Amino acid sequence: MKYKNMGTFDAGVVTAPSTGAAAPQKFQAMDAAAIANGGAFLQSELEKRDNVIRQPLTSFTYGRDLPVRVGGGWAEYVSAMNVEYGVAGGSEDGPVHAGGANGIPMVQANFDKELFKTHIFSVGMRIMFVDMQRGNMTGRSYESILRDGVRMTYDKHVDANAYVGIKKYGSTGLINNPNVTTTNASSTGTGSSTKFKDKTPNQILQDINDAILAVWETAEYDRSAIPNHILMPYEQFNYLATTRVSELAEKTILTFLLENNVSKQNGTDLYIGAASWCKGAGAGGTDRMVVYINAERFIAMDELAPLNRAMTQPNAANVCYDTAYLANISEVQMYYENIMRYVDGI
Repeated sequence: MKYKNMGTFDAGVVTAPSTGAAAPQKFQAMDAAAIANGGAFLQSELEKRDNVIRQPLTSFTYGRDLPVRVGGGWAEYVSAMNVEYGVAGGSEDGPVHAGGANGIPMVQANFDKELFKTHIFSVGMRIMFVDMQRGNMTGRSYESILRDGVRMTYDKHVDANAYVGIKKYGSTGLINNPNVTTTNASSTGTGSSTKFKDKTPNQILQDINDAILAVWETAEYDRSAIPNHILMPYEQFNYLATTRVSELAEKTILTFLLENNVSKQNGTDLYIGAASWCKGAGAGGTDRMVVYINAERFIAMDELAPLNRAMTQPNAANVCYDTAYLANISEVQMYYENIMRYVDGI
């Protein structure tokens, strides 16, 4: 059992099972048919009810992989101000001053505002009056069950928004931004393979360090812009986490990578984690590794209006109570162009 995105669905009307056209039976007949049923009536009376309601198995990790800021209301856009500086002659030679000079270069600033789209999440919940009354007999709240479904639907939606965006809305996420530079993993594995499982720990470390250094170089080696977050499919992550560096070593490849990567050596702790969205996300359906800076200065997503119960009203025509839940969410906001790199074919 897993979470199903059903789309528009008519659940119909729930009715009691039909007893057929036979006349009601006034007493229990102990005939051959009754004896042959194996005591089904008695078994139904002796059942033990399991009070646990098992919900669908699913996961959402968006809160781990990028900052989610709360607040802002029902805005249509999120804006971010950028500034660039310049000086005549450049910062290397321009500011050099000499005696008798009749002027000095002036610092100039160029401002730019970037807009990021938001969208409204809305979902309804309908509880039939009769079901509410029946809940008093069973001791289970139908409203509570549906409310959990609303929350799961919301988390699944935000998870998709964070990693791949909303395609119909024209937004992208962490793993499919067209502005991010995409490279292939080096073909240094067995038989010129690019896959991690065909490479030595040192070759995997080289792939990771190459991606980290490529991002850091485009940031002019700013000490605050050292990549600190890597995502990959579960298959590759579990391979690294459970495979030892060698037959004689106790450390896994993952531990080796976390202790020896270039980010660690420059004072930044690197996180390596798994995300199901990376599976098949690369060119030609290959698996993708995402290397980036997970910090609010560089990347974020806004939950401008958190999921809330907007309104509830009785519906006499359908003998029910209708409730609307709403939220306002932004697309993933990448504030710098070169703080991320995709590595395909791992």
